[in-house]
Amino acid sequence: MSQKKYRILLVDDEADLLSLWKVRLESNGFKVTTALSGEEALATMAAINPHVVITDLRMPGIDGMALFEAIRAVNKTIPVIIITAHGSIPDAVEATKQGVFSFLTKPIDGKELIRETERALKLSTGTTIAEVAPDEWRSDIISKSAVMEDLLSRARLVADTESTVLIRGESGTGKELLAIAIHRAGSRRDGPFIPVNCTAIPETLLEAELFGHAKGALTGAAKSYFGLFQSSHKGTLFLDEIGDMPLHLQVKILRVLQEKQVRPVGSTAPVPVDVRIISATHRNLEEAVEEKMFRKDLFYRLNVVSLELPPLNERREDIPLLAEYFIRRLSGEDEKQIKKFTPEAIQTLVDAAWPGNIRQLYNVIENAFALGTSSLITEDLLHDAIKEHQRKVAPLSEARRQFEQQYLIQLLQTTNGDVPQAARIANRNRSDFNKLLIRHHIEPSLFKS
Repeated sequence: MSQKKYRILLVDDEADLLSLWKVRLESNGFKVTTALSGEEALATMAAINPHVVITDLRMPGIDGMALFEAIRAVNKTIPVIIITAHGSIPDAVEATKQGVFSFLTKPIDGKELIRETERALKLSTGTTIAEVAPDEWRSDIISKSAVMEDLLSRARLVADTESTVLIRGESGTGKELLAIAIHRAGSRRDGPFIPVNCTAIPETLLEAELFGHAKGALTGAAKSYFGLFQSSHKGTLFLDEIGDMPLHLQVKILRVLQEKQVRPVGSTAPVPVDVRIISATHRNLEEAVEEKMFRKDLFYRLNVVSLELPPLNERREDIPLLAEYFIRRLSGEDEKQIKKFTPEAIQTLVDAAWPGNIRQLYNVIENAFALGTSSLITEDLLHDAIKEHQRKVAPLSEARRQFEQQYLIQLLQTTNGDVPQAARIANRNRSDFNKLLIRHHIEPSLFKS
């Protein structure tokens, strides 16, 4: 598998050294983006979502350690390699104690640079370069936002463990897709992935559906039935809406987790099962435990690792990407028939409240696709479908100075690096907007698709 899939952010205030190290990394197949300062590196982070950051320790302004702290505040799973001179080795040793992945001493040996980068990638992606494309496991999750990249990085790290995972999030945020991604990335990827919605199956049938039943145990049961736990053997069982599971079944789920065996309804013989459990809920399980609606011991068993999907209105830069993905899916294989959004239509989508999250976004686009009579989807078509109050992006003049950089990054992510469109949204003329980009060390070309 080509290493071009792996993105490296290289940071140093000395342009000559930056060029030399970039050539060495690119000659080994990596995709390298450079930054001449810590400030520029932070502006670049959101655009490229690097797998590894390599930075010089001593730089004016934001130095290597300050950059590491800033990266860790956004995404704790990106390995950071520090480059240092001989006299700064004590600082580098201290840095590794604080969580820096490793340090390299100048002059850097080319082979050592590549070796440390590959070792960091092993931590970042959980796999060796030859095993699998780094993003293949998450291919169904459409995103480029920093909040989602942080979540997916943590999901990738937990995937190769056997820990139970609890996925939290509002309805419609894509909890099952995240569960599938974790399954694909883990060692059980060749086993079955069995989803079950705990609210979709009548309570009278849920026990037999989960644990199976013996022949004659139920009315009309002419033969025995394996059940979903046994069907998930050597794979993953996804228990969606676990917070709505009846209390008497919660006891049996807990027993399976403790004993690693199930007892089918009407049978006295336990059956061993080797299953990883991923569960999901939109409910506050801590409150349910307090109200005696959910067992505390089961909650602790399920909540070994907790991942929370953000609502769509907290990842607005993903909305244009999702909209284009949905419209291609609805249009089918004929690329000539694919409908296009007008810029105003995209802005309408970005501004909407989306209480129903991604599921609601898809329904709105499907509605507009079905009712549209031309090759363009306009804002009028979308206004009729959305029905929620529109929330506008604040003009840049109203944004606080310390949030300017994040504001500009979000605009460029939303417009795919289209500076004139971004300037119009920000209510700034092109010249003023370019000055803001320069002030915040933002390169628009990095945000182009």
